[in-house]
Amino acid sequence: MALQRFRRHIWALVVLAVVVGAGGAVRLSSATSAPARGHRGVGPAATVAPAAMASPEVQRAANLATTAQAGHWVATWGAAPQGPTLGNFSVSGFRDQTVREVVLASAGGSTVRVRLTNVFGSRPLLVGGATISVQRSTAALVPGTVRRLSFSGLPTVLIEPGAEILSDPVALAVRPLTHLAVSLYLPDATGPATQHWQARQVNYVAAGGHAGDPSAGPFHIFTRSWYFLDGVDVLAPRRDLGTVVALGDSITDGVTAPLDADARWPNDLARRFAARSGSTMSVIDEGIGGNRVLNGSACCGTAAVARFERDVLEQPNVRDVILLEGINDIGYSRSRNPLTVPHTDVSAAAIVAGYEQIIALAHAAGVKVFGATLTPFAGARYWTPDGEAKRDAVNHWIETSGAFDGVIDFASAVADPTDPERLDPAYDSGDHLHPNAAGYRAMAAAVNLPQLLALR
Repeated sequence: MALQRFRRHIWALVVLAVVVGAGGAVRLSSATSAPARGHRGVGPAATVAPAAMASPEVQRAANLATTAQAGHWVATWGAAPQGPTLGNFSVSGFRDQTVREVVLASAGGSTVRVRLTNVFGSRPLLVGGATISVQRSTAALVPGTVRRLSFSGLPTVLIEPGAEILSDPVALAVRPLTHLAVSLYLPDATGPATQHWQARQVNYVAAGGHAGDPSAGPFHIFTRSWYFLDGVDVLAPRRDLGTVVALGDSITDGVTAPLDADARWPNDLARRFAARSGSTMSVIDEGIGGNRVLNGSACCGTAAVARFERDVLEQPNVRDVILLEGINDIGYSRSRNPLTVPHTDVSAAAIVAGYEQIIALAHAAGVKVFGATLTPFAGARYWTPDGEAKRDAVNHWIETSGAFDGVIDFASAVADPTDPERLDPAYDSGDHLHPNAAGYRAMAAAVNLPQLLALR
């Protein structure tokens, strides 16, 4: 695990970059962005400025952090960060508003911590107060579950552009498949907001500071994106072996899944793990609608090969990654949409080369990577015979090369038995590209759980 040891040495140096800024807020510079995510449970939770060490609040946070580091952290929820896009708050940002964001915990635990991001921000992000709690319904919280978050023992934090931050751990009993609500008070103008655009989840915005308010009353504005929220980790029981990361595009992101239904295939996979009586895993969804293996774009996030380190390897106790990506590399070769440039005519061999880069990164970090076959898309807006030939070539390599630690045949799981180039009509959302909720369930059912649970 040379890569892991290297990151820990780097983290020991980066700790020196954490300082207490004006107004009592911890100030995180972009230099802290990589280790602040807490790769395999390592992070800034126990790091506080020397001047603050006498504070009882800081001491309690440090004690809790020490307990947490002796435990077993897994990522219970995650969403890949994206830059601003048209049509939501990401362009205008927030000012003197509270954002309440609802997420589904895939795994349970006794203690939680939250990861915030300003990685695509253009100015420092001041978080004037933050809480995590169990959701009751809509924006209402379960009484008695509201926990105020701190950052190196302090209630506020200033996150520089390009940086991310891990909160101090806080005690909160979380059961698997529980809906949690993370509330962020943003007192100053944030500028364009780092977000995850396709949340498929209704989230809530209130005027003023209401992070600790358990009622839904002030939250009159709705949004279907997550902002500044990168992940939630839990201190899990020892039978929870680690984190499975689903890395992909809109099919992994759950585009076309019903709102507020947690009907993405990674959610269904999490339900399968939660139903087990023995060893289990957490599952987080790092899909981005429109994402590609080789090229990033304005609408659709950083390319998978470039975001693999951040979105996969920096997750705590990551054990496995399921890679389902490449259909947009094929389809966007013919696109004329200005939001999806560059429109490189990507070959099957180039996609395979991207897979090989990802496999090498995963294996260097001791992480297993499972290749998922690209699902049928005949009839979709960007399907062509040439694109179908590329999909066949890529799937043949996935199934026969032996380069992955295992293969998950999503293509067969959702294909029309009479025409394998098309989605089964029972699983087609209607656009001939994205499965419906039943199709996503069929994909999750195709995953071999013992294969993911097996030790290397």
